[in-house]
Amino acid sequence: MIPQPDASTSLHLGTAADDLSEAMASFDVAVGSALWPGDTGSMRAPSRRALVQLLRGPYLSADRHWNLWGALLNDEAPIRSRLADLYLDLVVDAEAQVAFVRNVDSVAADAPRVVRSASLTFMDTAMLLHLRHQLLSAGGTERVIVGQDEVTDQLGVYRDGDNADPAGYAKRINASWTKLVKYGILATTSTEGRFEISPVLRLVFGAEQIAAVQAEYTRLAAPALGVPESLFDLDGAQDS
Repeated sequence: MIPQPDASTSLHLGTAADDLSEAMASFDVAVGSALWPGDTGSMRAPSRRALVQLLRGPYLSADRHWNLWGALLNDEAPIRSRLADLYLDLVVDAEAQVAFVRNVDSVAADAPRVVRSASLTFMDTAMLLHLRHQLLSAGGTERVIVGQDEVTDQLGVYRDGDNADPAGYAKRINASWTKLVKYGILATTSTEGRFEISPVLRLVFGAEQIAAVQAEYTRLAAPALGVPESLFDLDGAQDS
């Protein structure tokens, strides 16, 4: 059972600040270490919830999960340790205030792949790269808001074979847009038809991946490209 303060005990004005701090810290630890009968966990409830959100995905952010972001920062070391037990690496961008998990980059051949990789279409990836460019161009100092129509216009260069089939191109664009909204990369705003680009998109591609993708697109190659689904999978981490 969770220890509760004795209702018959009251704080006295003459209590030393150090004694009070120590008493509150002891109570906090007690609450965090026993949330139900038989609970052997050691982290406080908010930190456990932050860990759960990371596993559920697609990411944890100060904007979307303000009540968990502070817990993540306060207990980053134990959260990171528990994720390592699951062969997962914690990525935290303190400036953008976002965090997510990914499979450990290990040379061990028997390391299980805990989070899956999603195959993205040519248009999915083109849209991701465009949105990421918009995000980086803003310098991280302000929210970046976009609309589907303007993104569609910008991606017109990739119409290629759909030039004679505008309906086909629109269908591909709509499918990619809907997918990114579902995965949380595009978040709705108070203005209808306007969406905010999630700051987590800064971390989706590394420099080598971007160079490789852009080289492929220069040649107008269109095979599916793999991207870590830990950023997008709303169902969370999966067993290998």
